[in-house]
Amino acid sequence: MQAGRQFFHTGDKNRRFSFLVVMALCFVLMRPFAQTGWAQMASAPAAATELPAGLLPLDRVEKILPQTVFFKDQSAPLQLRNAAAFHTASGNTIWASLVDSSGYSTGVRERYQFYFVTEAAITVAGKNVPAGAYGGGFLSDGTFLLMDIGGNDIFRVPVVTDSAMHRPRPLQMVPGPDGVRLYLGRQYVAITAR
Repeated sequence: MQAGRQFFHTGDKNRRFSFLVVMALCFVLMRPFAQTGWAQMASAPAAATELPAGLLPLDRVEKILPQTVFFKDQSAPLQLRNAAAFHTASGNTIWASLVDSSGYSTGVRERYQFYFVTEAAITVAGKNVPAGAYGGGFLSDGTFLLMDIGGNDIFRVPVVTDSAMHRPRPLQMVPGPDGVRLYLGRQYVAITAR
């Protein structure tokens, strides 16, 4: 304490002015911490990055999707304008995007229409699907096909046609009473988290 008094009283005016400026800056910088508490300040960045449950806006979808994806020995670009993503209440993301499959054979193109990724185990039309990356398609026989990335069939299930859909899009996700619905045009399958 004696050293502080001696510094303040024996120094020149510039030293005293500098001391007061430093103290004022400390007060201004520490005030938000004193008002909100250290715990709240420490948790603020984490809360800001968490996503709410529900559909993600297109700008957020474009940030999480890669430019190209691997499926059956080839890489193909995604159609980002025809992509959708859903964030579950448990903090996992499910997304799908149409694929530019022009480099594939006709047989593969008919079946492989979109790329599908889930971070958690889900059910698709009642079938269990573990976390992973898949290829899929809505086939002309009225079924939904899910394949592993080697192009091997995992399952087929009947699709539901939503004749009340006013503005069908090539691919979209819509919340529904049975979870989230993955649509291709007016046809959809229901996806639920497990």
